[in-house]
Amino acid sequence: MKNIVIIGGSKGIGNAILLQQLESNQVHNISRNVPEITHPNLKHYSLDVLQDALPDIENIDVLIYCPGSINLKPIGSLSIDDFRNDFEINVIGAVKTIQKYLPVLKKGSNPSIVLFSTVAAKLGMPFHASIATAKAGIEGLVKSLGAELASVVRINAIAPTITETTLSAGILRNDRMKENMMERHPMKNYLKAEEVASMANYLISDQAKSISGQVFEMDYGIVTFKL
Repeated sequence: MKNIVIIGGSKGIGNAILLQQLESNQVHNISRNVPEITHPNLKHYSLDVLQDALPDIENIDVLIYCPGSINLKPIGSLSIDDFRNDFEINVIGAVKTIQKYLPVLKKGSNPSIVLFSTVAAKLGMPFHASIATAKAGIEGLVKSLGAELASVVRINAIAPTITETTLSAGILRNDRMKENMMERHPMKNYLKAEEVASMANYLISDQAKSISGQVFEMDYGIVTFKL
């Protein structure tokens, strides 16, 4: 049984990861909102990662940082605070969490970290300037820490395309918008949170012990293929 810390496990991809891990692992969830599920293997801490002190946790094998944002505007409509807020949510929160738990994580069993980027960090997409900038920072963090911690802790990132969660509800708010989104992807689909959770599950497993410093695009072909 692994000891897994999930930041942002009450909603979206984080919640899908939490649900996948609960049956066989001890899960510590840190988020502002309480998960809808209760379970003997779940311990929840209600707090804001950016504003509050993180709790002490005695044993950690896996750290997964899930918070993200979708703030899609033309560059002229984005304020400096928009950029700052996206960077703080995505990068500063991850850095704060890693710095807090790295000493404990280093003592774990096959310890690993999973962060989240986006396909927009590689694929030029209009109106994504703020979030693409922040997520590019995550990818740089993964590469740098992958090298720094190579002999001690693995770290990887997942870069999903649009994923059906509450965060993307405005973009996928009706059947026509969903169909249009499918058509944009060469493989004619977009992600479900459970698919991303399964990739995270692999990356924290012993089967992935040779993998670190990598960013894995789950893109249904939108970055990979030009048709």
